[in-house]
Amino acid sequence: MNNDAHLKLENQLCFRLYSLTKLMNRHYSPVLKKLGLTYSQYLVMLVLWENNDTTPAISVKQLGEKLDLDSGTLSPLLKRLEKQALLSRVRNSDDERSVVIKLTDSGCQLKSQAQNIPAQMFSVTGLSIDELQGLNVQLDGLLATMNTK
Repeated sequence: MNNDAHLKLENQLCFRLYSLTKLMNRHYSPVLKKLGLTYSQYLVMLVLWENNDTTPAISVKQLGEKLDLDSGTLSPLLKRLEKQALLSRVRNSDDERSVVIKLTDSGCQLKSQAQNIPAQMFSVTGLSIDELQGLNVQLDGLLATMNTK
């Protein structure tokens, strides 16, 4: 590579990841619109559905850590989901400073409507299951490496 090749847009990993994220969001958007969710709201619901199987409540702090979102970003998402009656936010009885999130019955029922979303999104990738698992391993490794820097 010549001296300036590393500055070309096409040689940037970050641009590929950025473009892929935008494209994935475009594929998710019409599917999630049928559920009345944005992509960010869907991610919140995924955590809540997963967590609901073991513990019916999760703190806002734990949710933010799981999604790598700060409270300034997470709070408006939660307010909108609460307005849609998909979750409730209540003060933790053990610690009044802490707010816990619980799925409502509507929030729990929405899970059944979302069951086919992962398969739909997988189908647009053109990857095999093994390729997807390999890519996930590589991306997890990249995340782990970059989180230590």
